[in-house]
Amino acid sequence: MLRPAEQDAGSASSLSRGLALLDSFTSPDQVLSISELARRSGVPKSTTHRLVLDLIAWGALERGPGGISLGVRLFELGSLVPSSNTLRELALPFAHNLNEVTKLTSNIAIREGSEVLYIEKITTRTLKVPHSRVGGRARMHATALGKAILAFSDPDFVDSVLSGPLLQQTEKTITDPTALRSELSRVRQERVAYDVEESRLGLFCVSAPVFTGQGGPVAGAISVTGATELAIAKRYAPAVLATAMALSSAIGSAKRPRQRSVS
Repeated sequence: MLRPAEQDAGSASSLSRGLALLDSFTSPDQVLSISELARRSGVPKSTTHRLVLDLIAWGALERGPGGISLGVRLFELGSLVPSSNTLRELALPFAHNLNEVTKLTSNIAIREGSEVLYIEKITTRTLKVPHSRVGGRARMHATALGKAILAFSDPDFVDSVLSGPLLQQTEKTITDPTALRSELSRVRQERVAYDVEESRLGLFCVSAPVFTGQGGPVAGAISVTGATELAIAKRYAPAVLATAMALSSAIGSAKRPRQRSVS
């Protein structure tokens, strides 16, 4: 019979393996076989089969004719996350308006650990942006969204990002800490960040930080993505900046308590 400590260790192992299975999915509508889940997660096939059954029973996964997909229970839990959900609800009309005005894909992201997490994406028919998706993550130093957030983050956090590995996603990714600090200084002055083929060749991104009201801490960032040159990207900077400022004001108003009317 297993001792309590051994039981706990086994539970933790099962939990980590179950999370690895969920992390194998890279898009909301993806369908994977048991074999592919085992290959991607590194979990043995027999264990994968058992854990998949448990996750299906709980609602985290669903079984269809083509294989296994993510379940609605995960969506229900995700909708309960307060910070990102509140920002998403407030930002959604602004993102739609930015998409309509620029005819480009608009994105909303927040900081999650040392990465950016996409919480909304409004696509355009003329340009698909395959490397970003709702719920997806990206490196801060290689994206305009990340640089917009990083430029207004706590100095200790900035130091931790710049002292870590700055991986080169394309030949144009800024990986020199000194050059990146200079770039972040420019972003703080102009309140606009650019990514011109730094995260993906052939694409540019223009982003501006979103704050929790005037003078509040940075809450996230909003951006548009298009193709390809910096000169073209700069044309959209005023629209992105104006949208970010309006969204920051809306967040500040939402956080202020309502004053009681005096009868």
